[in-house]
Amino acid sequence: MTTVELPAAPRPTAMAARIRLLYILFFFSGFPALIYQLTWQRSLFRIFGVNTESVTIVVTAFMLGLGLGSLAGGWLSKRGNVKPLLLLGIIELATAAFGLVSLGVFDLVGRVTVDMPLAAIAVINLLLVLVPTLLMGATLPILVSYLVRISGEIGSSVGSLYFVNTLGAGTACLVSAVLIFPFAGMQGAVMLAAGINVAVGLGAIAAHVLSPAPAAPAPEPAALRTKAPILRMNFVAALAAAGGFIALSYEIYLFRTISFASGSSSLAFAITLGSFLIGVAVGAQRAGQICATRSAQEAIKQAAMDLVWANGFAAAFLPLMTQLASNVLALLLNEMIVTYLIARQWGALLPYLSQFGIGADARAGQQTALLYFSNIIGCASGAVLTGFVLTDHFGLKEMAVLLMIAGTLCAMVLAFSYPAALRERLRFAAIAGAVLILGIGANALFAQRLLENLQGKSVAIEDFVQVVENHSGIITVDTDSTVSGNGMYDGRFNTDLKHDRNGIVRPYALSLFHGAPRDVLMIGLASGSWAQVIANNPDVASLTIVEINRGYLQIIATQDDVKSLLGNPKVRIVEDDGRRWLGHHPEARFDAVVVNTTWHFRANATNLLSTEFLTLVKQHLNKGGIYFYNTTNSRRAQRTACATFSHGARFLNHVVVSESPIDWNYERWRKTLERYNIDGKSEFAGGSETDGAVLDALMADYRRDGPMVEECPQLLVATKGNTPITDDNMGTEWRYFLDLE
Repeated sequence: MTTVELPAAPRPTAMAARIRLLYILFFFSGFPALIYQLTWQRSLFRIFGVNTESVTIVVTAFMLGLGLGSLAGGWLSKRGNVKPLLLLGIIELATAAFGLVSLGVFDLVGRVTVDMPLAAIAVINLLLVLVPTLLMGATLPILVSYLVRISGEIGSSVGSLYFVNTLGAGTACLVSAVLIFPFAGMQGAVMLAAGINVAVGLGAIAAHVLSPAPAAPAPEPAALRTKAPILRMNFVAALAAAGGFIALSYEIYLFRTISFASGSSSLAFAITLGSFLIGVAVGAQRAGQICATRSAQEAIKQAAMDLVWANGFAAAFLPLMTQLASNVLALLLNEMIVTYLIARQWGALLPYLSQFGIGADARAGQQTALLYFSNIIGCASGAVLTGFVLTDHFGLKEMAVLLMIAGTLCAMVLAFSYPAALRERLRFAAIAGAVLILGIGANALFAQRLLENLQGKSVAIEDFVQVVENHSGIITVDTDSTVSGNGMYDGRFNTDLKHDRNGIVRPYALSLFHGAPRDVLMIGLASGSWAQVIANNPDVASLTIVEINRGYLQIIATQDDVKSLLGNPKVRIVEDDGRRWLGHHPEARFDAVVVNTTWHFRANATNLLSTEFLTLVKQHLNKGGIYFYNTTNSRRAQRTACATFSHGARFLNHVVVSESPIDWNYERWRKTLERYNIDGKSEFAGGSETDGAVLDALMADYRRDGPMVEECPQLLVATKGNTPITDDNMGTEWRYFLDLE
């Protein structure tokens, strides 16, 4: 295991102490940067939607801002009188100033741009994050230029700075998941990040004022000769872009796998991201040490072999996930360790390429900026092509093979870029090829029933009946007609109220609460069973369905119980994020809005459970309209509903709420059920004695004063200690184990 330590100072002088201080400040500079990224992305997702298009736009905009900032920093680094501590302090203070007002700015822009097309939203996203990311991205080339003038070492300078800053970001990711987000919320997180910015900024300025920088000593001429670039800049820039593409694609692939295994857990996402960032940091530090202590040829060999090792770790990932699925702790450790190891190998590439392609001269900062920008462009391309295109055409196992092939090609190009004996090249090619072949074979042999094992957390004995993998996620259908989305239960194919095995009584109960639900909005389609029931309610004239994942249409088309829904003239299906669609259609009004909301602890579930979202829904209800949605038994979600609306009650694990008194009418409900007809088949044909007994039981089981119903006044008393869910506190997404209910 590589020992993680700060690079040794060149000599025990004031300059060495100054460099060590610079490392410490740059470490803490990475901390707020990651907090901002997570918080701003979440804020922008809430405004522009959580569908893949919006996610890709936000992530790409953030990366491009960092890349453009690096170019600006490279331009500044050419000025010989740049004072790095003073400039770092100014950048930190400016970032803090934006951070303090950022969430308010994002909300304001979101309201102004609500009706704009996707292309305009992409431009606005870039502009929103441009100023702070420009500032963040400018620091690396400026500081690299300064350290190179002192040490004459380009690879170790890039590696050391990349190490401390990325380590700060990785640490912040883990601390945010465990402490900051659960206890401080989004606004508290931003305030903390701004506070750290201010502390770092003032510390850097104070250090500059109290201890003016001595002139950076020029490196010895011999050092400059031995550290001259050995590869052309355009070649290493192309490799940096390719490496960025592959590394970001690995990040997407790893997150996609772990998201499925964890059922889209925010905590699992943060742990994975933290592991990835810490791996990148340690890889960069290790590469910097190798660049400083080995010859150019040895460093190139090691860089190429690191990529081969990355393939070896990647080859083991899915087989281990498959075999360890029944042991949750072992599964989590595998996720963290393999993610760290893959990221460590790819994280070493940028410092290596800096050493091979950039001279230790006055242009070092500018060329570092160009190399970093190339890497960012590759990362942004990976976010778009892999996250939006490749995931539509390839499953997890196919993506693993593609990434291993790409990694092998990248390693071969790097290994053959420097003169070496033919025998040595053939030996390397044989090793890289063997690792690739073994990796492909391991995935084919030991990752069978990968999805089945991960979803069931056991060794599966049957294949899924149907699997749909696309850029929006992974949908599976089990042998008992259970539908799951991204590894979590999403419903079953069943519309038979007399054989209710999926809680289908809930959509049938719509007429219990409303006398004439003519126009209905439904957010989320899943199995289509709920939509089929509501669409065939004899009082419903139109049903608008907003579904974020078009893959559900594919599985519905194969199921006899629900496939007629797709041709029902009452039904209009829109592919979009539900919250964004409501925001983009302020004129739309409905008699009922129905949401069979996913589990309250899943990532981004707050977007459909918060006070702000309920207020948005309220604006779309006709007079007497109701909002009927699943709380998945969260008492916080139930309290939020009753605190936001004037009237309501819990019905099973749902709540039904309204600004008007709810019109509970059991006689009307019974008559509606007697009129139900789906696909030409009456649900209660001919009023038989058996059917009558079923209806009698329904009326008795769900009576208003029974255990299945809890009126809001009683519910508010019972949930007095629970905090309502808001966009800011994010509900139980980060507090699931603290708020078990």
